[in-house]
Amino acid sequence: MQSSRPIPGNPWPHDLVLEVDDAPQAILDLLWLREACGLEPTGVDLPPLLEVPPTGSPVHAPDPERRRVWQAAWPIVWDEVLEHAGRPRQGERFQRLLELPVASPDRARLIREFIGPTWRDRFGDEVFDDDGYRDWIAADAERHLSRQLEYERSPEHVALPALIPAWEAGLVTVITIPTRGSFTRVVGPSALLVTAATRDDPDAYRAALETFVEDVPRS
Repeated sequence: MQSSRPIPGNPWPHDLVLEVDDAPQAILDLLWLREACGLEPTGVDLPPLLEVPPTGSPVHAPDPERRRVWQAAWPIVWDEVLEHAGRPRQGERFQRLLELPVASPDRARLIREFIGPTWRDRFGDEVFDDDGYRDWIAADAERHLSRQLEYERSPEHVALPALIPAWEAGLVTVITIPTRGSFTRVVGPSALLVTAATRDDPDAYRAALETFVEDVPRS
């Protein structure tokens, strides 16, 4: 989200660039998996349950022993995935990927680093080979499309007085997750995690942006 040049009467700073990531795949995988497989992980600052839960268990649901292993691992993978999602986008690395040969070992390594840690890396992706998972992902994408608004009514435009100080404090990415209620976390020096419901609520979104200014790690 950016205005390429100053526009008379437009309060949006022309050099304010903000990415809203409303479909972080590794995060969506974890949120779906937790409820579809009946995991009950414990830990600090774990996200709330999904607004729209999965229907039924996956075809390749884990057996009781594997479920215990997954339940213990879930908070660890969550922290790893969230930490990576909060890193600034590295355009130079992506450009380097495009320049390397398809079969290059360096390209494979850079792809892994660019994508970051995932549940699939650690435990495989068999559980996601499931119609219930595909239907849930498709329905989530439809919900995001239904929330798209014209520029003047976008959450960022409405919350601009709070967004500008957050951007000046280093915010470049807002990550939204489709979970219930309010859940706001500052993720590193440049990212903010909120629920989709928080971003849709002007007052709640302004408060979340103010939280970033207050809590962002200082170098």
